[in-house]
Amino acid sequence: MPSLLRVLASIIACTIFAPSAASALVQRGLPTKSQIQQELGHRLSHGTEIYFPNDSEFTNYTTRWSAAVAPDIAVVVVPATGEDVATTVKFANAIGLPFYAVNRGHGSTTSQLKLKHGIQINMRRLAGINIAKDGKSAVMGGGVYADEIIKTLDTKGKVTMTGACTCVGAMGPALGGGVGMYMGFYGLATDQIIDLDVVLADGSLKKVSATSNPDLYWGMRGAGHNFGIVTQFNYKIYERPTADWYYSTMYFTADKLERYFELLNTLSDHGNQPKELFANTFFQLNPNISTTEPVITFAVYYAGTATAAQPYLAPFAKLNPLLTINQTVSYPDLANAVGSGVDSPICQDGAYSASLFPTGLKTHNATASRAVYDLYKKMVTEQPAFNRSFVQLENFSAQKLKSVDAASTAYPHRDDDLLTTWTMIYAPSAALDALVPKYGNQARTLLAAGQPQRPLNTYVNYAYGDETLEQLYGYEAWRQQKLKGLKKKYDPENKF
Repeated sequence: MPSLLRVLASIIACTIFAPSAASALVQRGLPTKSQIQQELGHRLSHGTEIYFPNDSEFTNYTTRWSAAVAPDIAVVVVPATGEDVATTVKFANAIGLPFYAVNRGHGSTTSQLKLKHGIQINMRRLAGINIAKDGKSAVMGGGVYADEIIKTLDTKGKVTMTGACTCVGAMGPALGGGVGMYMGFYGLATDQIIDLDVVLADGSLKKVSATSNPDLYWGMRGAGHNFGIVTQFNYKIYERPTADWYYSTMYFTADKLERYFELLNTLSDHGNQPKELFANTFFQLNPNISTTEPVITFAVYYAGTATAAQPYLAPFAKLNPLLTINQTVSYPDLANAVGSGVDSPICQDGAYSASLFPTGLKTHNATASRAVYDLYKKMVTEQPAFNRSFVQLENFSAQKLKSVDAASTAYPHRDDDLLTTWTMIYAPSAALDALVPKYGNQARTLLAAGQPQRPLNTYVNYAYGDETLEQLYGYEAWRQQKLKGLKKKYDPENKF
């Protein structure tokens, strides 16, 4: 993510490494495999792994969800403990190499391309989940991902807030907000954080909570990617409210668009839709229906029975969808059932490039939505290589999100009731990479024109990489000043 502040500062000495040894490595340029093994390997705990480009596992650890934004990695360290993360950061600082923490590799911002010859710290081995005796929280490793959490908690009759795509890491989304199926019940993922163990830019390992480093606790919840690496966190969990989820998917032709968004705004009710209901709208090509005309897909996920969901679906059913698919599944099976699970095509690494262009909204403007639909149709007609792309409009119950004081965390967009994301999916190609911002930013311009009284808000977890700090982190002067102060205090050399 973009740095909050660029300042000049003297280099902080790393006492764990002898300055003479570090200086010798810097003088010889990029350290060799043997040098890294000699200087770093013996300082790491048993079970930590180090991989280099010629190692067979290197590609497995460096292949990302989006091929378009793969940073330049010289070595991969897979820590076994939080202390190993701290040691690796200190080593990277001592020899002058950038470092980069990765869990599942789903970040799609172009700012990742700025990293050159870096040390990738892969968090996957830090994946424990330990439920507290009172059943109200769980301590989790910084490398856990949503599917692991959902399935582990389900065995104990528990749930919590994670992202809707269950192949994605848990903490990455939470640091930037975190939207998902249980938002109506519990709010953002970031609002579930009780405390964190964080490795700072200088390699120090700190406990961060409301009472320990409270200023950083504020910043980590909403802008946390800028300040440190989370090795462990304590997270709120809850009694499972229902065993089953009902979902319904309806497909409509474009001539229904205006009436469809009229109904969708009624359902959304400015974020006051039922807490049990999460709805997605997609503009997409569905070859089973048409290879030339994008369809409007209405996907509703309801925490409860089909009978309870029907009053909210009935108005849309009267629009005479081309096709309707209904099913009831358990929550652990929901993501795979609807196409956003670990086994789903959208979750597979390395096959495609992906770029996202998010826009926060208060309501759906039918004129703007029609313009975005037309732009999408124009794009897939002119550039068939983009025909896997889609436009996603997320409708969620925002009541719990808004019950949290907007000033209490760094997350800036609690006033948004909807999240729209222009999502580009395509085969890796430098030529296509160059076309991506043309379409994505045009879509954001059209959506912004539909709410001229509001500034453009962009959800940091979906950021493309060309957004302003105000768009990402809020327009309030006090908020920007507070974040810049935290950046100067905790990461003055812009390591993150």
